[in-house]
Amino acid sequence: MSELITAELVDLDLSAETKTEAARSLAERMVTAGRVTDLDGFLADVAAREAQMPTGLDGGIGIPHCRSEHVAAPTLAFGRSARGIDFGAADGPADLVFLIAAPAGADDAHLTILSSLARRLMDPAFTDALRAEANPAAAAALIRGEQAPAPAVTSPAAERNAAADRDTADKHVADEDVADEHLPDEPVTGEPFRIVAVTSCPTGIAHTYMAAESLEAAARAEGVVISVETQGSAGFKPLDPAVVAAADAVIWAHDVEVREKARFGGKPVVDVGVKAGINRPAELIAEARRKAERGEVSRFTDDHDGSDAGAGAGVSGGSAGHFGVRLRTYLMSGVSYMVPFVAAGGLLIALSFAIGGYEIASAPSVADHFAWGEANSWAALLNQIGGAAFGFLVPVLAGYIAYGMADRPALVPGFVGGAIALTIDAGFLGGLAAGLLAGAVVMAIQRVKVHPTLRGIMPVLVIPLLASMVVGFLMFIVVGKPIASLQKALTDGLNGLSGSNAVILGVVLGLMMCFDMGGPLNKVAYAFAVGGLADPTDGSLKVMAAVMAAGMVPPLAMALATTVRSRLFTRAERENGRAAWVLGASFISEGAIPFAAADPLRVIPSVMAGGAVTGALSMAFGSTLRAPHGGVFVVPLIGGPFLYLLAIAAGTAVATALVVILKGMRRSPEETPTAADEPKVPLAA
Repeated sequence: MSELITAELVDLDLSAETKTEAARSLAERMVTAGRVTDLDGFLADVAAREAQMPTGLDGGIGIPHCRSEHVAAPTLAFGRSARGIDFGAADGPADLVFLIAAPAGADDAHLTILSSLARRLMDPAFTDALRAEANPAAAAALIRGEQAPAPAVTSPAAERNAAADRDTADKHVADEDVADEHLPDEPVTGEPFRIVAVTSCPTGIAHTYMAAESLEAAARAEGVVISVETQGSAGFKPLDPAVVAAADAVIWAHDVEVREKARFGGKPVVDVGVKAGINRPAELIAEARRKAERGEVSRFTDDHDGSDAGAGAGVSGGSAGHFGVRLRTYLMSGVSYMVPFVAAGGLLIALSFAIGGYEIASAPSVADHFAWGEANSWAALLNQIGGAAFGFLVPVLAGYIAYGMADRPALVPGFVGGAIALTIDAGFLGGLAAGLLAGAVVMAIQRVKVHPTLRGIMPVLVIPLLASMVVGFLMFIVVGKPIASLQKALTDGLNGLSGSNAVILGVVLGLMMCFDMGGPLNKVAYAFAVGGLADPTDGSLKVMAAVMAAGMVPPLAMALATTVRSRLFTRAERENGRAAWVLGASFISEGAIPFAAADPLRVIPSVMAGGAVTGALSMAFGSTLRAPHGGVFVVPLIGGPFLYLLAIAAGTAVATALVVILKGMRRSPEETPTAADEPKVPLAA
C-alpha cells in the first residue's frame, strides 16, 4: 500500500485565498505525484461534493474531499494557510486544509486510514502540532501517525486557537450549568447514562468518523457510556443488539439515510445532521438526556414485529416534517433508485438505434439468432439488454417508494404492485400509486400489536404476504384501471402535442429544471420525462429532449458569463465557471449551485428564463431523445440534433445576457475592481 501522504504533498505556506484555489493548489501536487490523472475532472468532483455541504469545521479546519474516478490511489494533501481560507465553518476561516482524494472503488484498508485521520483531527494536540511544524516531511509523518505530536512547540496561530478553545469550553460549561437545571440529579452510585449513536455523511470519508470521535470525546467528558456505529464508505458493522437494547437514548448524526432503523425503535432519538455531531456533541447528549427524562420514544414504538421502520418515519415531535415533506422524500427515494435503471437501459437502447436504426426494436431475440460479425446483431443485443433494464423501471420505482416509507418489509408488496401496474398498463402513474399503497399498508400492519412469538416471522413472512395480497387486490380491482385510463389519456395527450401546447409544456418543464438545479422541482420534471421512456412515444421523447436541454442551461450560462464578463465575478466564481463548462455539457445542473447560492436574486431568475427559452424551442423544433442522460455526448442520438443544439445555445445566451445585465446594474463606480484587486467584487448587493 503506497503512503497516503508524503512530503511532496505538504504545503506549509499555502498562499491560496479561496477554497477553490486551495483545492487546485493541493490537487496539482497530487497530479505531480501521479495520484490524480485528470486535474479538472477531479476538481469538478471536489466542487460537486462541496456544493452538497460546506466542508469547514470549527477549530480552523477545512477538509475538502470526494470520491473520483480520476484518483489513481487514495491520497491526502495538506496545506497550512497563514491568513486562513473560508470553507464555510461557523467560527471562521480554516488555517489547516486537508484535501482527501479517494478512488471511486477505494478499498477498506485505505478508508480505515482516512477514518483514523478524521478522528485525530478532533485531538487539539494533533492540530496544534501541525500548526507548529516547520518541516514538510515531519508534518507528513505526523499525519501518517508515525510521529507523536510535540506539544512543547507552539506558534502564534496555535496559541490563538487554544485561547479560542478555552473560551468555547468556558461558554460550554456555563451553558451546561444552565441546562443541568432541567435535569434530575443522578446518584453517584447509579448506572451511567447509555447512548448509542449512528454517524454518516454522503461520501463516508471524513465527517462520518469525525462526528463519531467528537461524540465519544464529549461522552467521556460527561461520564456517559456511548457506542457509535459509523455507516461510512467501507460499509458498517452493526452495533451489538444487546448494546442497543441497554441504551437509554439514541443519537443519529447523519446526512444519508440511517440503515436498519428499526433496531432503535421505542427509544428517544435525537436526529440531526452530521456536522451537528462534530460541532455540538455535548448539546446532543444533553438533548438525549432530556428526551429520555420526558419518556419520548421514536414513532415506530409500536413496531412489535421486529421489522425496519419507515425511512421517513422520523421521531416524535414532528422532526420528520409535515406530510408534504415526507411525501416528497418517499417519491424521491423511488426516483433515485429508478434513475440508474433508466440511465443504463436508455443509453443502451439509444446506442442500439445509432448502430442499427429504429427498426432494430423489432429484431428477433438474440438468444435465437446472433451473428458475431453482423452490426445489426450487436445492435439487437444492446436493444434487448436495454429493454430488459427498462422492464424493471416501474417495479423499482414502486418498490423503493414503499421502501422509503416502511423500509425492507415493504419491498415485496412494492415490487408486486409495480409489476401489476405494468400488467394492467397503468405505467409510471400506476407505479407511483402502487408504491404509496404498499408503504401505507405495511405501515398500518406494523402498528398492530402481535404476540412476541410472532415477531421473528412478521418482517419476512407475515407482512410481505398480507401486504402483497392487499396491494394486489387494490391494484387489480380498485384503483388500477382508473389509473391506467389516466395514463392512457396522458400518453395520448403527449402524442398529440403540437404548436402552442407543446411550447407551453416546454416552458413549464424548462422553468422547473432551472429553478432549484437538482432539487425537488428539478427531480419532478426529470422523473416525469424518464417515466415516459418506459413506453416511448413521439410526445414522450420530445419531453425528454426538452428536459435535458433545459437542465444543461444553468451551468453553461454561468460558465459563459464568467468568460465574457469575468470582472463581474470573484476569482473563486471564475474557477467554478471553468468547471461548469464540463458539468453543463454533461447535464449536471448542480454546476450552477455555487453561483445561485451566492447571488440567488440575480442568478435564479436569469437561468429560469434561459431554461424556459430552451424548453420551448426544443419542443417547437420537435427534437426527440431516447437517452435519459449524457448531455452533449448523446447528441448523435437526438432527433434533429442541430436545432436541438441551437435551442441550448439560445437559452444559454438569454440566461448569460440576463445575469450579466443584472450583475452589472448593481455595481457602482467604487465597486469596479482594479487589476490588482479583482477578487473584491461583492457577491450580492
